[in-house]
Amino acid sequence: MSVDNAGVNTPISEGMNRRNFLGRSGLALAAGASLLATSQNSAADGAKNVGSGTTDPSASPGGTSPSGESNQVFNNRHVLKLQDSNGKPSEEGVVTIDYFGHCALRLTSPKGLTLLFDPWRNDPTGAWGLWFPKEFPKTTVDVGLSTHTHFDHNALDRVESTIILDRLVGTWTFADVQITGVADKHATATPGWYKWINVVKEFGQDPYPPNNPSHLDMVSYVVETGGIRTLIWGDNRHNPPESVWRLWGQIDVLTLPVDGSQHILSYEQGDAIVARLKPKIVIPTHYLAEGTSSTLSTLQTADEWVANQKNKQRVEASTLKIEPGRIASLDRHFFYFGNQVVRV
Repeated sequence: MSVDNAGVNTPISEGMNRRNFLGRSGLALAAGASLLATSQNSAADGAKNVGSGTTDPSASPGGTSPSGESNQVFNNRHVLKLQDSNGKPSEEGVVTIDYFGHCALRLTSPKGLTLLFDPWRNDPTGAWGLWFPKEFPKTTVDVGLSTHTHFDHNALDRVESTIILDRLVGTWTFADVQITGVADKHATATPGWYKWINVVKEFGQDPYPPNNPSHLDMVSYVVETGGIRTLIWGDNRHNPPESVWRLWGQIDVLTLPVDGSQHILSYEQGDAIVARLKPKIVIPTHYLAEGTSSTLSTLQTADEWVANQKNKQRVEASTLKIEPGRIASLDRHFFYFGNQVVRV
């Protein structure tokens, strides 16, 4: 594996899986540029062209710092500027992804529109315990989005944005970005050892469609910009109806919530989704990350799942920069952030 001055990418090795089996008490379910990369196996040439580095403070509206804290007065001046642009989602360019841990991602379009998905927080009732030792960094972006109401996905109060698209269903287009929100349902199979879905039953509710409570409704997002289609999976179930698969269509970058505890999706479910969608890039989410999430969440790392993949690499930075031409040769290549997240 090679080293560049913007960061280091190293392969995932066997035996790295952390086994933390501490349970959490639950009384109620709360609604919750330098280019570098290295690769292995057949995807070597394409992976070398995926950029990796630290967060650029100038990439966010309002001058957001690498920690996510705004150093200017927030208003809509950046959106006003982009409103006059003539960008097209299909026009090829550099797309930047910053990882904030758990399922929180900031995506920046070639024109500079910034979107933050699924910022996390602890359950405000306290029933689910301490998932995150620190508060999500106050972050300035153009658009804030949430896939569902569970606490670990909807800290939109920590996002300073001109636009909030909370569980958007349908198509929204602005500047050089098109977002398609696809309605479906939260995963309920609970394939791991911790059967959190039983809490819903204990409180007299049916967690399964079509009678599930609304906090188990889900929206996934297909984001098209820079000629790249990214699917923000959220906590969607592994087996949606065919109509949902058709709405997703061809996907280039896929985020998937798979961790060692198999809290949302099992390894087999994740593998089947990847095999069906055949994305060029897969980004694991919803796993235990040191300094971001706590063992009390019952989550584990994604090390073991990633280690079993054919094409994979660690990203030793919190940022990926991708372009259509540079990822064209990739086939289901896993880019694993591990503990590398945007830090306060």
